[in-house]
Amino acid sequence: MTAKHLYLDEAQRISLLRGEYERSEKYGAGTLEFSNTPSQPRVFKTGDDCTVFFVGTATTIIEWKGFRILTDPNFLHAGEPVHLGPGVNATRRTNPATELDQLPALDCILLSHYHEDHFDRHVEQSLNRGFPIVTTPHAVQHLAVAKDGTSQPFQQVTGLDRFESAVLHIDGHRAIKVTAMPGKHVPPGPIAVANNLLQAVPPTAGWLLELGHLAEGSSVVESEELQVGYRIYISGDTLLVEDLEEIPRWLKDKQLDLMLVHLGGTTIPGASLPLFMVTMDGEQGRHLMQLVNPKITIPIHYDDYDVFLSPLADFEKEVNDAGLHDSVFYLDRGETYSFSVRE
Repeated sequence: MTAKHLYLDEAQRISLLRGEYERSEKYGAGTLEFSNTPSQPRVFKTGDDCTVFFVGTATTIIEWKGFRILTDPNFLHAGEPVHLGPGVNATRRTNPATELDQLPALDCILLSHYHEDHFDRHVEQSLNRGFPIVTTPHAVQHLAVAKDGTSQPFQQVTGLDRFESAVLHIDGHRAIKVTAMPGKHVPPGPIAVANNLLQAVPPTAGWLLELGHLAEGSSVVESEELQVGYRIYISGDTLLVEDLEEIPRWLKDKQLDLMLVHLGGTTIPGASLPLFMVTMDGEQGRHLMQLVNPKITIPIHYDDYDVFLSPLADFEKEVNDAGLHDSVFYLDRGETYSFSVRE
């Protein structure tokens, strides 16, 4: 499958926010204040050049030498509601580690699915319509069209089907290959059939990010020409379904360096009527670790909304009981994890 290509020049960045939503000072390179920086043991001679900053929910900032990707932007505060589908609402319990208008300069948004707890209304209203977004084909249908005849459509939205890739060209030497991974937001069976008809819970995707360097003299990045120095798998809002077994088969002998796993055991319609789960709980998260076998796992998307019925403690117990605790890093909101991309 031929990859799509996005050329993102840091020197010609597009502002994240529309003019009326920007802070008073001009966007600069910006820095985030890291409250803690756990790092994996030094394996390579070079220093750490990449970080994952945990904002909250599924929102992170992945930075590689100044190039920054924002995942699933949600900047609601504790007590604020979100609408998740017909008759399904939730209330946020936590605050984000930073504010939308306080972010450093960014280069791209990676959106796993079009759901308010991952792309809230204020974010959608505030974003610059020319800012690059990589997401699902379903989300493209919502973002790339004008709504109610008033809001402008997003102009740089790239949709990726399962196992389809987009190469983010950073400069003449570095690139990140983003590949859409399988994911299912609803359990199989009658619920999935009903959801296909009602379109209540949107399709979702996971992501594989391959950070690497272009082969010398190459102008177009093919998979064999990208010398991959680090692989990050982001699970997205999925359950532990059979589709995920395709991931290790697709990877073959490729090693995952890091997994960001969405947990929470999100249960709808809500805590007072928990009929079925739509994201992994602690047990399923541990099973996914064993399935895809990353070197390091960082849990995210936990304890942020009142519909998250599986606390982080569930996952901690599962990995401890399975003897996997040495391969897990726990980040609180506002903390960062640092690592090195191999040359």
